[in-house]
Amino acid sequence: MDKIVIEGGQPLNGNVRINGAKNAALLIQCAALLGDTACTLRHLPNLSDVRTMGKLLAYLGCDVSMVDTHTMRIDPRGVRDGELEAPYDTVKTMRASVTVMGPLLARYGRARVSLPGGCAIGARPIDQHLKGLEALGAEIQLENGYVVLQADRLRGGAFVFDKVTVGGTQNVMMAATLAKGTTRLENVAREPEVEELARFLNKMGAKISGAGTSVIEIEGVDNLTGIEHAVIADRIEAGTLAIAAAITRGDVLLEDAPVDHMHATIAKLEEAGVECRVEPDGLRVLGPDEIRPIDVSTRPYPGFPTDMQAQFMVLALCANGQSLITETIFENRFMHVPELARMGGDVKVNGNSAVIRGPSNLMGATVMATDLRASASLVVAGLVAQGVTEVRRVYHLDRGYECIEERLRPLGARIRRLSGARA
Repeated sequence: MDKIVIEGGQPLNGNVRINGAKNAALLIQCAALLGDTACTLRHLPNLSDVRTMGKLLAYLGCDVSMVDTHTMRIDPRGVRDGELEAPYDTVKTMRASVTVMGPLLARYGRARVSLPGGCAIGARPIDQHLKGLEALGAEIQLENGYVVLQADRLRGGAFVFDKVTVGGTQNVMMAATLAKGTTRLENVAREPEVEELARFLNKMGAKISGAGTSVIEIEGVDNLTGIEHAVIADRIEAGTLAIAAAITRGDVLLEDAPVDHMHATIAKLEEAGVECRVEPDGLRVLGPDEIRPIDVSTRPYPGFPTDMQAQFMVLALCANGQSLITETIFENRFMHVPELARMGGDVKVNGNSAVIRGPSNLMGATVMATDLRASASLVVAGLVAQGVTEVRRVYHLDRGYECIEERLRPLGARIRRLSGARA
């Protein structure tokens, strides 16, 4: 099993280009199921989750091929010969697999999708997905750990989500594109990845308006056509690299950083004393001599993203004073705290809040990744810690960060990956 080894204490300097957004790419891969012809997706990040989604689409009957490292061609015309099933072994490794149910139901009239079960960062139920699809006319049954959905043709309808859900919004929006009539969805997620999915679907021929606001309307069409599309840049990868630059007192230009999607992250960086300059090629981040303490509360977009919470905890550990971080999205997203404590971090958790006292003199240690963003926080902490840090279970990291060691090394980081027996 791989591990990442970091010798801390080196400032990061230079330029790094931001990859395509994982959370946009996965849903656009699913949306390719809706087309009558093939889609070519460019600027895909080379991640294990993207490859897993490709394998699921191939299992369903799609012809999936890699044109190059960051370009995938998906031809759904063979799906009718498939099982129209997302099996447990796939869904348990990647929850985004459940978002094939909307496209399959809309395009082929049925779907059988494994219930995702528990998740390391919380329960993350799919009840809102199912209620939304039911509002469009889906007949839903639960059978032996699977959701079985059927509809001769979905019909437009009105649905108000009980709570904001990104995956639920995307799943129901995709289904509604081929429904008969008009659909109105309220209390929807406003994330850039929702806007990106709507942009992609509209290019295919869908009629979606309101994406990026709290109300989305979809006028159903009879068919969608495959297209070529480049995925937007990843705001979470950009934010993670910004934290790395800040705490190492570096100077890094994040090329193609999606600044318009990062206002909450940039605001908190600036509150901590980090200089963030918007330049023609991206976002320049300059680490301060002294980091100020911060108060952070995660919120649905455009609020502060939960996917940046763990990385900002490392920033808070480097600050001169007491910080407070409150997690309002997921009920179990402080699992990185014991690992940061092994490195000397002073963090006290009380319910959904964490009090961080800095500056902590972080020391290298052997730590264990528990989820995707937790693993990123441990790598970031290793960059500023004294001595050597070993991050294990980096398969979590590989789900959302493409070859992070190869991205950081040219910036001056002393970081390497050890594979197999060497790990």
